[in-house]
Amino acid sequence: MSTVKERLERLGLTLPKAAAPVANYVPFVRSGNLVVISGQICFGPDGKLDPAHVGKLGAEVSAEAGIAAARLCAINVLAQVQAAVGDLDHGVVQCIRLGGFINAVPSFSGLAPIMNGASDLMVDVLGDRGRHARSTVGVAELPLDAAVEVEALFEVR
Repeated sequence: MSTVKERLERLGLTLPKAAAPVANYVPFVRSGNLVVISGQICFGPDGKLDPAHVGKLGAEVSAEAGIAAARLCAINVLAQVQAAVGDLDHGVVQCIRLGGFINAVPSFSGLAPIMNGASDLMVDVLGDRGRHARSTVGVAELPLDAAVEVEALFEVR
């Protein structure tokens, strides 16, 4: 069985430093065996939003860019979990739930495939521990006009 670090390397990914909150909230809350991760937007490795990930799906943002944005959100979620537990291999029991918010025009009906960018990455990195329940909703706006935001709930040790 490969480690999370090996899986990330195989995918050509490195977890960024966990992003600091930009308002009056904390990036995660741990309560007993649960960690709730606040919504993470699609900041890239440089800590900035790629112009391709700004705007609405079905308008300025292509489906491919939306999937990539959701993937970045999942990477940022994992960075927060690592900050919460220190070690993803030993600290994470299960990703319980992902919640996806897709900045989309009202007529955009392809929300689920966009969120698959986050769901697929969670399974690619955590294996079966990354399988989760999920909600995906289209929204009128997101912070910084990001295309996607993902929140999460994990069972941890």
